[in-house]
Amino acid sequence: MLVDWILAFTPILVILFLMIRFQWGAAKAGPAGWLVAVVVAAGRFGAGVELLALAQVKALLLTVDVLLIIWAAFLLYRVADEAGAIAIIGEALPQLTADRGMQALLIGWAFASFLQGVGGFGVPVAITAPLLVGLGFSPLVAVLIPSIGHAWAVTFGSLASSFQALIAATGLPGETLAPMSATLLGLAGFGCGFMVAHAADGWGALRRLALPVLLLGTVMGVVQYGLATNGLWNIGGFGGGMVGLAVGILITPWYRGERSQGSESGLKRRSVMLAFSGYLALIAITLVIQLIPPVRAFLGQFAIRVSFPEMRTSLGFLTPAGYGRVIPLFRHAGAILGYASLIAYLIYKRAGMYRVGAAQRIVSGTIRRVMSSSLGIAAMVAMAVVMSHSGMTDTLARGLADAVGSFFPLASPWIGALGAFMTGSNTNSNVIFAMLQKRTAELLGYGLPLILGAQTTGGAIGSVVAPTKIIVGASTAGMAGREGTVLRSLLVYIAILIAGVTLLVFAFTKVGMG
Repeated sequence: MLVDWILAFTPILVILFLMIRFQWGAAKAGPAGWLVAVVVAAGRFGAGVELLALAQVKALLLTVDVLLIIWAAFLLYRVADEAGAIAIIGEALPQLTADRGMQALLIGWAFASFLQGVGGFGVPVAITAPLLVGLGFSPLVAVLIPSIGHAWAVTFGSLASSFQALIAATGLPGETLAPMSATLLGLAGFGCGFMVAHAADGWGALRRLALPVLLLGTVMGVVQYGLATNGLWNIGGFGGGMVGLAVGILITPWYRGERSQGSESGLKRRSVMLAFSGYLALIAITLVIQLIPPVRAFLGQFAIRVSFPEMRTSLGFLTPAGYGRVIPLFRHAGAILGYASLIAYLIYKRAGMYRVGAAQRIVSGTIRRVMSSSLGIAAMVAMAVVMSHSGMTDTLARGLADAVGSFFPLASPWIGALGAFMTGSNTNSNVIFAMLQKRTAELLGYGLPLILGAQTTGGAIGSVVAPTKIIVGASTAGMAGREGTVLRSLLVYIAILIAGVTLLVFAFTKVGMG
């Protein structure tokens, strides 16, 4: 029924309207969307008080699962940033080559992807754009390059918080979702590399740097795929970016450009290795916990596990009984990041890299940065769970299935991109739209891994044109007040990327992969 479909879509429409028309942040628009979802669920879809209350508890578990990673990921970034580790790495990279295209690939693609892997929150553009301006790139190009360059690393970046949201929202295991998501993102990575080269130095750079783009794209995509499909998705984007950065440094001697003598005198390898040490600790801890069965089993004993009864609306929509999101407290990705943050802090402190009051600044800076986004995520998770348990998501899926039919794979990446654009986050896009995409795919008979991979890939790429991210990048590159110019230029590249992903998804369905 059309009225039911429109009412079911209203919470999403409210968030879209408030964020785009009135420029509300997710922390304000999210609760508004949740309130509308509760009212519609109760008034039209037969959700009773008990169902709504249980849905909030279930949403709380999902929220904690996602936020633990987001908080801890940014904590690790702040630990390194306060020590000057990020600045040391950023200052070292430009000294390796004077070729403008290669500088863009090294800093705006590999380094930006590494930063997305460990931080997110607009960090890749905020840090690399000023570096590129200092190397002579125009402010506009300096924002475009890292914005495009890190797009492929968003889902498995920020220590896979977006992917964790995909798992939480759909209830499907990461082992099922990871292969196709990593495949689509890895292939999109090649597009990111070629576009970075073009943005940096025109069509000539595409021809001159085709080999480095293919090499770095292959290395980063394969490493991310290997980590993600072996249960190490929390370091997938980080590992891909880090290995890509290492390979990029190794091949720069063949793409040095015109250099002055002594230009490498400031490159201090010991300082650079020390700067990376905190992240090497993360790799070591992750491998120990994930790959040594006794350690993994011991830490997995302590978990938050809540059993929920069967929930049924007065109209007959049923949610079976079962556990909500199970959170292994000491083996959770957030806990692993916490261990790494502590070890990194001790390493940097022992090396004398902190000023007085560093610990307080790290904690306060982390809280300030993540609090607003955390409120938005919590509200949107609650909204999505209410919609799912009341039958609103099912209504939307049935209407979408009837409307687009066999063309649904063509729409799937764009739905993910729309969600990321309107909320400023691939994580939020997955929270809001993943269940809708899952249910629609089930109704139409498409493979869930492919459609959900398209959702998060589209969301990852679309997130870089979110107004909040553009504002952050523009402000650090001297483009404040000219965000519209950045958006117009960026949209061309991003639309081409998403169109490419759309064709890939459609092709996969034709060869039996979806």
